[in-house]
Amino acid sequence: MFAYPVLTDYLRKLRGGSQPVLARASDGELYVVKFANNLQGSNVLFNECAGNLLYRTCGLPVPDWKILTVDASFLDRNPGCWMETENGRLRPEEGFCYGSRYLGGNVLEILPGSSMNRVENRVCFWLAWLVDICAGHTDNRQALFQENDKGGLRAVFVDHGHLLGGPRGEQQVNDLASRYLDTRIYESVSLRSLQTVQRFVRTLDWKELWPQVLDLPGDWRTDSACQRLSMCIERLSNDELLGNIVNKMARCQSQAHGRDFVHGQHLQKALVGAVLCFGV
Repeated sequence: MFAYPVLTDYLRKLRGGSQPVLARASDGELYVVKFANNLQGSNVLFNECAGNLLYRTCGLPVPDWKILTVDASFLDRNPGCWMETENGRLRPEEGFCYGSRYLGGNVLEILPGSSMNRVENRVCFWLAWLVDICAGHTDNRQALFQENDKGGLRAVFVDHGHLLGGPRGEQQVNDLASRYLDTRIYESVSLRSLQTVQRFVRTLDWKELWPQVLDLPGDWRTDSACQRLSMCIERLSNDELLGNIVNKMARCQSQAHGRDFVHGQHLQKALVGAVLCFGV
């Protein structure tokens, strides 16, 4: 039987409704860890895994992740990782937990407007928005920005717990809810360029995703989560629906900035390169 890495060292708590923690595992790597009995809902860990797999299939940048194991010894030694509730602290469940590889280096969470042009893969936010709409994302898209040695920034998409109808799989979805909160990140591109994104999604093969989903712990694969994922893939495979969503995204962004959508083609090559050739 395959043995998953075990949590060995607790570093600190992190912000977020699921009360994640930063911890080291027995493979020597640092992870952002979410526990199975997190306070947000039973679908959070499935949503994190499925969201990462969806984004990877689309060639969008996401951190590596692993299923990790937390044992009683770790929890006894580190009461600081216990979750806070209105009725006191809640001990995390022993067993499997979700670990997203911690991003090292110089990482930024919030950018001033003057730094937007430093983001080298801004166009990926359009593809991420399209995927999030199809996946029923109920919260704003989250991203971190890694700085390279030339001063450029590369967005990495994180936190998929609110995909697929939210942590409990029962929330109603507003398409605008899944947009990145600072809309300046969305470049003014042509509608034709967005249609290139649509055509790209149409070429994707989702067959490899399901075997990976079925390898997840059985307790994580709730009926509501699996049904929502199936609906998401159906939407991503429906070219007519994708076209309608792309047009709606264009209108929303035009309204947000009070101007018509650009009809030129000056970013066509940049978009194709960023979306079709970007590696994870």
